[in-house]
Formats: sequence, C-alpha cells, structure tokens
Amino acid sequence: MTPDLDLLLSVLRALTPILLAALGGAICERAGVFNIGLEGMMLIGCFSAVATSWFTGSPWLGTAAAALAAAAYSLILAVGAVTLRGDAVVLGVAMNLLALGLTGFLLRTVFGVRGTFDDPALTGLPLIGGQSPLAYLSWAAVALTAFVLTRHVWGLRLRGAGQAPDAAAALGVSPVAYRYAAVLASGVLCGLGGAQLALGNVTLFSENMTAGRGWIAVVAVMLGRAAPVGVLLSALLFALAEAVGFRLQGLGLPQQATDAAPYAVTLAALFLTTARRRRAARTTTGAAV
Repeated sequence: MTPDLDLLLSVLRALTPILLAALGGAICERAGVFNIGLEGMMLIGCFSAVATSWFTGSPWLGTAAAALAAAAYSLILAVGAVTLRGDAVVLGVAMNLLALGLTGFLLRTVFGVRGTFDDPALTGLPLIGGQSPLAYLSWAAVALTAFVLTRHVWGLRLRGAGQAPDAAAALGVSPVAYRYAAVLASGVLCGLGGAQLALGNVTLFSENMTAGRGWIAVVAVMLGRAAPVGVLLSALLFALAEAVGFRLQGLGLPQQATDAAPYAVTLAALFLTTARRRRAARTTTGAAV
C-alpha cells in the first residue's frame, strides 16, 4: 500500500466517528438543543458495542446495542433539558463525566480488568475497501440529513421547533416531540460512532477511548453552522489533523505532540471563526450606523 493511500484510509477511519457524532449534534442544534454530551454518548456506545459483541460473537449485534444504549443514555438530556427545562450545557458536561466513570466501573465489573479490555474472541466489523460499513453509512447520513432538513416536512418542522417554537406550536407542531426525536437521533448516531471506534478502528475497549472526539464533534457543529455539508468539511479537517499526527508519530515525533494536533487545529479553527464573526458583526453595526 502506498503512503498516500495509507494516509487517505487513516483520514477516513478518523473521520467516521467524529462525523457521526457531529451529525447528531447538528440535528439537535437545528431543533434548539445545544448538545455537548456527544462525548459521553459515544463512550457508552463504545462499551456497549464491545460488551455485546464479546458476549454474542456478533459485531452487528454489538453495533445495534451501541446505538440503542446511546439513545437510551441521551434521554437524560432529553428529559432534563426539554421536559424539565434544565441547562443543556450543565447536563451535557454531567453526562460526559458520568459516562467516563460508569464505563470504567462496568469494565472492572463485567470483564474484571482495568484500563483496557482486549480479547482474541472479540470480533470487529468487517472491512470493505479498507473501511467498515459504518464509514459508508456516515457519508450516506450526510446526504440524508441534508435532504431531510431542507426538503422534507419532518426536517422543516424540526427547524421550526428550534427557531420559533411558539409559532410551530400554534401550527399544531409539538416542539417537545421534535426535540425528543432530535436528541434520540443524536444518541443513535453517537452510538454508531462509538461502535466505529471500538469495533471498526480497533477491536477493544479502553477507558476514555473517545479521547475528546465528542468535544471535537461539538466544535465541528459550530464551525459547520449545523449544516450537514459544513459539518462534514469541519470533521474532515479534524480527521486530517489526527491522521497526520499519527503519521508524524511514526516518523519519530513525541506522542504527546502528535496527540495534540487535532486539538491545536480545533483551537485555531475556533479562534479564526470567532474573529471572523466579530469582524462581520462590527461591519454590520457600522453599516447600520
């Protein structure tokens, strides 16, 4: 395999979990729910995928379990932020911390190990053209999400529930129902992202194996302005940084420096985006004056 092709495959492997989680975050954003609990949902998906695959011998059942478990976990955000009208940011942070502690506890309770569970009997997802089926699913999900949000009545109502909930309710659309659906959809997508990490990119579970990818997905939503194509391009940028970091590590750079590459790109992108928005706001204010 040529180095360029190997790098491309690495980028696509790194892209899949971030893209799936970011699409879930984008759907929530359009529904009016700021979801920063993507990291915790992904981690729950990782553990559920590995545990179910190990006990059943089927990575497909593991993937389904990851989606269902993360969707169930997302109900914490749905009930807390939508029904009880709590602070979505506080709930999201709490969910991330809870998932980290819960999966670590279950790792010791279920498998009797600390740190990492890796067993030859654990079956990973098959590869098609160097990628798992979830990679192709994530690309299709971008097109499907873009179509639904801009062309389908469900997507238009969801956006209405997020932008003008009172007007949507007056037209007979339930903002609560659509926001619940959006949060559950984000849980499913984050669970699939977790399954990709645990059964597609590798075949194991380790504590905190999401390693900030959920937070990067949140940034991808912000940079892409919750538009599926914009989210794809943002996630691709971070995936490229991660893949290049691994490549530089292979060339002898310290692991700490290469691991920081995606986060350095994240901070730079946030800085540039914030500066651009402030400049546009000043221009708009000056024109109005």
